[in-house]
Amino acid sequence: MKVLITGANGQVGRALLKSIPVEVNAVGLARTQLDIGDAQAVMSAIRLQRPDLIINAGAYTAVDKAESEPQAAERANTIGPRNLAVAAAATDARLVHISTDFVFDGLASRPYATDAVTNPQSVYGRTKQAGEEAVTGTLPDRSVILRTAWVYSAEGTNFVRTMLRLMSAKGSVRVVADQVGTPTAAASVAEVIWALAARPEVNGIHHWTDAGVASWYDFAVAIAEESATIGLLPAQVRVDPIATEEYPTPARRPGYSVLDKRSLLSKLSIPARHWRSNLRVVLREISNA
Repeated sequence: MKVLITGANGQVGRALLKSIPVEVNAVGLARTQLDIGDAQAVMSAIRLQRPDLIINAGAYTAVDKAESEPQAAERANTIGPRNLAVAAAATDARLVHISTDFVFDGLASRPYATDAVTNPQSVYGRTKQAGEEAVTGTLPDRSVILRTAWVYSAEGTNFVRTMLRLMSAKGSVRVVADQVGTPTAAASVAEVIWALAARPEVNGIHHWTDAGVASWYDFAVAIAEESATIGLLPAQVRVDPIATEEYPTPARRPGYSVLDKRSLLSKLSIPARHWRSNLRVVLREISNA
């Protein structure tokens, strides 16, 4: 099977390239190599590579910056997926497109089902929802929309890396405690995508995160505790909970964004590991780097 991965320098893109199955011939293209917002470039690349599967790990993920750069967000998150879907349709390829919990408004009190009503509250969320619609509208029978949330890895810019930097520099952090979701290691998302690659009969919208539920405060406390255990941080780091109102941001975040994973748990023989277990793995990776 030949696979083309877009957004190859992102967190999930890198995780995919680190875990390519033996039966897969994968090519990764970073944004500098393929701007998915350029329809002609996308069609040329897909016709040249002739992949059986396209994995779109590319996106504009600067959530707050998107509020002041809506056109850039739309190019990557809406136009890009549409271009990939059109090229996939023209070449009989499948498409796995990564989406986000930000398509929901965060007002629910139980995990969002795959068919739950979407109501994004930010430019980022709206452009990602439009990207989903572009993919399913263009390639309904050969596409998978995989929504995930709170993704992090040992590399790149993410909550874990930011917390480690602030905790190391300041010895204390103040973290929002009234936004709830599920921290998810990029490697978990990659594992599920490769499982989907081997299951061409699976299509439609699905959710995947690690197991468990946490607030950003809970996540930060775990980062401090687990890092202290392996000597990555001193033991006396302080984490104080605050309300969303105490940390205003340009973009509105979902207050609750736990995703219901049952559709994939029933289709794939992959267990959802608890987020704290995967956090330990990532922190050890950072410590050993």
